[in-house]
Amino acid sequence: MTRSVLKLTVTAVVAVLALAACGKKEEPKRDTAAEARAVTVVRVEPRRIAGAISASGDLRPREEAAVAAEVTGFRVLRVTADVGDHVRAGQVLAQLDPALLQAQIAQAEAQSAQAEDQARRVAGLDDTGVLSQEQIAQRRFQAQAAKANLRDLQTRFRKLSVTAPVSGIVLERTVRPGDLSAGGATPWFRIARDGQMELSAEMSEDDLALIRVGQTATVTLPSGAEVQGKVRIVSPQIDPATKLGEVRILLPVRSDIRAGGFGRAVFSDVAGMALAVPETAIRYDANGASVMVVGADNKVKRVPVQTGQRGSGLVQIISGPAAGARVVQNAASFLLDGDLVKPTEARAAAAQPAAKTPGAAR
Repeated sequence: MTRSVLKLTVTAVVAVLALAACGKKEEPKRDTAAEARAVTVVRVEPRRIAGAISASGDLRPREEAAVAAEVTGFRVLRVTADVGDHVRAGQVLAQLDPALLQAQIAQAEAQSAQAEDQARRVAGLDDTGVLSQEQIAQRRFQAQAAKANLRDLQTRFRKLSVTAPVSGIVLERTVRPGDLSAGGATPWFRIARDGQMELSAEMSEDDLALIRVGQTATVTLPSGAEVQGKVRIVSPQIDPATKLGEVRILLPVRSDIRAGGFGRAVFSDVAGMALAVPETAIRYDANGASVMVVGADNKVKRVPVQTGQRGSGLVQIISGPAAGARVVQNAASFLLDGDLVKPTEARAAAAQPAAKTPGAAR
């Protein structure tokens, strides 16, 4: 190769390298903010939820009748009713031994007949001088006294049959054959009138103000069954110590509603205040319910939540992010912990925050 040819070759190579260097461009820096996904966020705040007001309490008879013997000193001959029996008003529940009283009645009948005969003999003898006026009055008085004593014994005889004052279900029985009747003792029977039960629950003053007589409530029984009840009484006073008032909910007559049990009522037609988010913000997976919380750096984080009442498209948050936290409104958005987002706050018109959260958020 000649010197001139070599010179041309080197010149060409240098030119090619120069052109290549001129054509190479620097890669642009990645703009992570531009890649952030736009999402709508809502605040965890107090909102009105239909059905958020609930109350728990004991099941008890609407009206209870106590039954005991009205006469004392008699042995129980037999007991004809037991716990759980449905009894009618006037039905005999226990019978006392009448033997002693029957003998007294027979003697009183004879004495009454004799006294009446003596009184008849002095009829028309007033002011005749045959007998003194005092003797005549004494015979008449003895006849009346004997008659009154007989009536008393006959009344006591009828009371030997201990009867039900009302129709209903026998809740308790404490008497046995052979027991001696005694005044002021523990009632022998307790009867729930007509078998009707009600839920007696205590509520906060704020919640009680939203309840009215005749209002419908769904009551959950200890068995898990649900029944519809109606508010019968709303307490006219609040306990000054606990600041709670009583509400009584009348329940239908059912065999699985037992006195002394526990029940929980939800007032579905009342809107109560509770910390809540829209239903769409709750994500459900194998780990349970959660929401995606947007932090101050606009990065999302999955936070587990415990949910409560539902209604009006809202879900109560019992535990989870604090009030005021921003959560992604659409839980179906595919987001992972640490993802950067561009949050836009949803309109506050859908939410109805209040100045305070009453007992509904319990």
